[in-house]
Formats: sequence, C-alpha cells, structure tokens
Amino acid sequence: MNATITSLNGRRSVPSKLLAYPAPDRQTLLAMLAAAVRVPDHGKREPWRFLSISGPARDALGAALVARALQRDPHAGEAALDKDRNRFQSPLVVAVIARLGADEKIPEPERFASACCVCFALLQAAQGHGFGAQWLTGWPAYDPEILRLLGVAEHERIAGFIHIGTPKALPRERERPDPATLLEDWKPA
Repeated sequence: MNATITSLNGRRSVPSKLLAYPAPDRQTLLAMLAAAVRVPDHGKREPWRFLSISGPARDALGAALVARALQRDPHAGEAALDKDRNRFQSPLVVAVIARLGADEKIPEPERFASACCVCFALLQAAQGHGFGAQWLTGWPAYDPEILRLLGVAEHERIAGFIHIGTPKALPRERERPDPATLLEDWKPA
C-alpha cells in the first residue's frame, strides 16, 4: 500500500481530554489548513472559514458556556457545568465555519458537505504533522447566543470544532464497519 492509503487506514480520533501541549504553531497550523482546503468545492465557492481558539480565549469561552448553560437550565448540575467550562481546553481548537446563504448554482447541502470535508481533511493533516485531533460539535455549535459570541453570521453554521494537540496517549483502535456489508449493487428494474 502507498503512504496515502496507509495514512487513511491509520487515522483515528484522539479524544480531546488526551490532547496536551505543544499545539501546532501558527506556521504549522497554516500548513495544515492549506492541506485541509484541498477538498471538493463545486463551483469554487470556498464555503468555509476558520476560527482559532487557544490560550486564554479557551477559558473565556468556557466561562461564557457556563453562563449560557445556566441561562438555558438554571438547575444545571455542577458536573454538566464543569464539562462546559472545560469543553474547549484542548491546546488548540479550530472552528470550521460553513459559509452558506443564497447561491443560485450550488445547493447549500453541497457547500456544507465541502465544509465537513475540510473538517476531515484537517484531522488527517493534524495526524500527518504528528498531532492528535478530534472533531466535535455539541450544543455550542447550534446555540444562537454562542454562535453570536463567536462571530458566526446568520448565513453560517459550525461544521465542527477540531481539537488539536499532542496526544498524551493513543486510544485503542476500535472496531470498524465491514464495507462489504454496506455495499449494494444497483440494478435497473
């Protein structure tokens, strides 16, 4: 097998809780993003942009999540609030934001799919650069107040929060589906 297939077959998510410093520096992040944007993009719309969350911004976002969680549920338990407080504690989180809105030629689902491809390609690029990564969303990706706080416009959506850092440990390989059980041949009636 060639290196590309070996890389694809070896890809796995590293849970955000297992990601530590160092994170990629700015130059490495830009190299990773340069690889990530080489995805299918029907119509050359570039229907994505990026938001980097690192350093003290992670704690500020965690505090905002706790405040918003309490607005949503004043009786939220301490464990849930701790989870929100620490939701963005990976050394680096890159929000992949799908730029959607009106487009006469390229349907919105195709543009959102392209942004999702960027998320996956960024996972691959992170691993290729020796980092671990995990693609997460969760309620903050859909909450209007948090989206406003992050500067996500009405015509945009979060495709994913890509958590990146140095793995403290590698997770065990999990069982993968057998493609033969998922493949059917279409036959005309």
